Amino acid sequence: MILRFAPVKPDICFIQNIKHMKYKLLGRSGLKVSELCLGTMGFGTEAGWGADKETSFAIMDSFANAGGNFIDTANVYKLGTSEKIIGEYLGRHDRDYFVIASKYTLKDNTTNPNASGNSRKNMMRSVEESLRRLKTDFMDILYLHIWDDLTPIDEVLRGMDDLIRQGKVNYAAISDTPAWVVSKGNTLAELMGWSQFVALQVEYSLIARTPERELIPMANHFGMTVTPWAPLGGGVLTGKYLRGEHGRIKPESKRLDDRSTKITKAVVAIADELGVSAGNVALKWTTEQGFSSIPIVGATKLSQLEENLKTIDVQLSKDHIRKLNEASAIELGFPGDFLNEEGVRANTFGGFYDKVEKRV
Repeated sequence: MILRFAPVKPDICFIQNIKHMKYKLLGRSGLKVSELCLGTMGFGTEAGWGADKETSFAIMDSFANAGGNFIDTANVYKLGTSEKIIGEYLGRHDRDYFVIASKYTLKDNTTNPNASGNSRKNMMRSVEESLRRLKTDFMDILYLHIWDDLTPIDEVLRGMDDLIRQGKVNYAAISDTPAWVVSKGNTLAELMGWSQFVALQVEYSLIARTPERELIPMANHFGMTVTPWAPLGGGVLTGKYLRGEHGRIKPESKRLDDRSTKITKAVVAIADELGVSAGNVALKWTTEQGFSSIPIVGATKLSQLEENLKTIDVQLSKDHIRKLNEASAIELGFPGDFLNEEGVRANTFGGFYDKVEKRV
């Protein structure tokens, strides 16, 4: 049985026999978001691919029916069409139920040198245009999309804090930025009484674990939630490329190398053991790594979302996690691997390493 929303603004209601998601707090905030985030980069049909408005609406309906409230978009997704589709959808439903995250940084034209980048000018301009497309007075979360290595981080945080004070944004977040920059920013924000970043969006999956070197430990330190993009490695971890199916990833991509093939085979083996899809196993793994993580699941077909929602019911054992961790292990490099050496721990802790409570 599927719940269909009425064309007016109803309260969200659910049917008892539909599995509901649980909710997590986003970073060091009181904002409650669903354990999966709906990625909408494919809402729109520009460039010859994506979901049309009707399909996008059906995907959002299904997501909401499962208890999902966390939706991720950006100013440039499908040249702004993603935000427009979400805006029209919000106009027919309960705006306050949904937690809408959007982003600024990337260009929406090539004639204005300030129509891209992290500057305050582009931030203010971009947010105003996003709000018009979303047909709402505020967005819940504003991400800096990609670090430009030009704008001072204090300019970014002061601008976001001003938007929050104006009521146009509720929470600040950041994506695709070096750990030292985010760390400096949150430290400045704490000192200055500005709003801190509550979430960090980075590529993270079984085939992309390098954020474990600096970004994820930094996020843990500041109590930030990690929202992994491409948690299925662009579809690689679903096993479809092993089956000879084609996708949008080019054969020469690093996502299709020998290492990713080995990892995917390990994922498929556990999926077969549990009787679930490989994608479900790969998504669940991102939530079982000892830090706050909410994977972003994109969908351009209703069937894709429905398959991803099954992740909610998947249970991975400690042995499953161990096997996946071992198959996908990376070298942390210095200082990570150095600090994990037994001799270093013995000297640093005087033999008490395993007897001292560790901070999460």
